[in-house]
Amino acid sequence: MKKLLFDFFPVALFFIAFKLEDDPQRGIMVATAVIIVATLFQVGYMRLRHGRIEKLHLVTLALVVVLGGLTLALGDERFIKWKTTLVNWGFALVFLGSQFIGSKPIVQRLMDSRVTLPDSAWTRLNLGWTAFFVLLGAANLFVAFRYSTDVWVDFKFYGVIGLTFAFIAGQTVWLMRQMQRGHADIDA
Repeated sequence: MKKLLFDFFPVALFFIAFKLEDDPQRGIMVATAVIIVATLFQVGYMRLRHGRIEKLHLVTLALVVVLGGLTLALGDERFIKWKTTLVNWGFALVFLGSQFIGSKPIVQRLMDSRVTLPDSAWTRLNLGWTAFFVLLGAANLFVAFRYSTDVWVDFKFYGVIGLTFAFIAGQTVWLMRQMQRGHADIDA
């Protein structure tokens, strides 16, 4: 849980910075600068604390710096709005690619030390995450380019986080049903 909160730290600061500004145009620029600095801090802290940086954080940092930098340099918020979609579609590609590269889908690599499932169930679970990330990226684009920046910032914070937790809850229910059918075992 602590890691999850740390991962959302830059997004939370982005949201707060945006909400503290009265003018949405100025707010998105301030929030963009804040998320760039917060993400740089996050990655630097991880490097100092753990001696390494996760690939996910490096990719996020690159997207934040490039797209955020373009947003600030050109005064165009469209660039920062694409970041959420590109990150989610990147996750989708990794999950989908893991179906074909390596011996196990990525979701199995992440969970098989605690959960035992048949290969077909791991495939369904992995493809479920792939579809979720594709849809979340598409939903971000829909909200970003159909609604105001204020609505998009609320969606980015409440919507993306809420949908992610709802999807995780759904996956948990699915895993519990697999256990009841005798198709899964969970080690505590």
